Amino acid sequence: MTIKELKPELIWGIFSEITQVPRPSKKEGKMREFLLDFAKKHNIEAKTDAIGNVAMCVPATPGKENAPVVVLQGHMDMVPNQTKPETHNFETDPIQAVVDGEWVHTKDYKTTLGADNGIGVAGALAALVDKDYAHGPLEALFTVDEETGLTGAKNVGEGMMTGSILINLDSEDEAQIFLGCAGGIDTTATFKYTAEAAPAGYAFVKISTNGFKGGHSGADIHLGRANANKVLVRFLNSLYGDFGGFALAEIDGGELRNVIPGNAYAVIGVPADKKEDLRVRFNNYAAVIDEEYKGIEGNQVFKLETVDAPAEVIDPCTAKRLILAAHSAPNAVIAMSHSIEGMVSTSTNLALFRQDKAAKTVTIITSQRSEEESRKFDIASQIAAHFTLAGAEIAQGDGYPGWKPNMDSKILKIAVKAYEDLYGITPLCTSLHAGLECGNFLALNPKLDMISFGPTLRDVHTPKESMHIPAVEKYWNHLVKILEMVAE
Repeated sequence: MTIKELKPELIWGIFSEITQVPRPSKKEGKMREFLLDFAKKHNIEAKTDAIGNVAMCVPATPGKENAPVVVLQGHMDMVPNQTKPETHNFETDPIQAVVDGEWVHTKDYKTTLGADNGIGVAGALAALVDKDYAHGPLEALFTVDEETGLTGAKNVGEGMMTGSILINLDSEDEAQIFLGCAGGIDTTATFKYTAEAAPAGYAFVKISTNGFKGGHSGADIHLGRANANKVLVRFLNSLYGDFGGFALAEIDGGELRNVIPGNAYAVIGVPADKKEDLRVRFNNYAAVIDEEYKGIEGNQVFKLETVDAPAEVIDPCTAKRLILAAHSAPNAVIAMSHSIEGMVSTSTNLALFRQDKAAKTVTIITSQRSEEESRKFDIASQIAAHFTLAGAEIAQGDGYPGWKPNMDSKILKIAVKAYEDLYGITPLCTSLHAGLECGNFLALNPKLDMISFGPTLRDVHTPKESMHIPAVEKYWNHLVKILEMVAE
């Protein structure tokens, strides 16, 4: 069975088309073209703004013209992550989605699926064209670059949405309705180094910590998964003790700024007579990590491979400052919420190591999140101070605002009643530690009434990304029921 044959056929058919459209963040041109072609094919009014967002609108079903305007919102881009060796070109190649029992994922788990947020876009488009239910005036807003900066949401053009109600379709747990989210900010630390000739008499090896689950740095940060960057530098830091240190030639780790790192490596040199001791230490360390993460991880691979000696290494002083700072930097959950039980309030993720040998720099990219703006800026300030003390140059982005829950929301009450009517249970109403675009929309219109929901997705932002087939039908039925109830 192919995904376009799944039920409901309308939403699955549109999602199937979306999987064929390359759309990595900041490269959404083909997706924008697809949306405009879709609108033209279905005689839907559509427009774009200067940043590249697409807006559509359809009139109310006859007799429902006086209902409030509802905005259906999702983002065009997807996280372009894949297993190594990297062979998929996200700018040209379609996603190969397969049906596997009750789940949809990519063939052999090679790439991200793009259900984040392809299924949200598919749901909005399906709602615009479905003639089998009655609704009020509908708008749809499809934004660019949500995954790497919320650029589209921050720069929505005038007149792109006029509705008083917004339904964000970018959440990942069926039977849950989200009414708030964390805000976030990135902190980048850049270490400048002097290149020195590789020491004579040293044996060089490539040490890799690969195959960890990774995951969304907001939605999955509470699961206790390993951070491959932290696993790597923990071992390297241990070599500054009785082992006597090492020469650092190269370091790289992590996949994207909003992903818990699943892979990392370093090229290091040690005196030739210590190479076997290094191998023993590394094997013992791998056993320790396997034990510590038993039941959480399981597919990790530790490798120590002999490589040719490089021409240059990072000067020892900078290398040590870099490794010690990365090892000691706070990571993962910092504080739990006081207002929502079991919810993460504040976190930080040591996301990326990137070395530029031409510029002689190593950059560490971290991301901080919090449900409270003051705590968001506090943890970002702590991370900046930490790396400043290590001698790095610090840069921070503007970040994005959180979305404070409104328990008196009218659309929330409608959505809860709709779910109860459909399935006989009350959905969980909660906040999300991951970032959503809603905070930016609230800044544009403080009176906007918003919720967010979607079908069950797992391991988003990783090649293991999967979507639960039965949840998609429930998500679709819930969306239609909400729009019918608003129109009444």
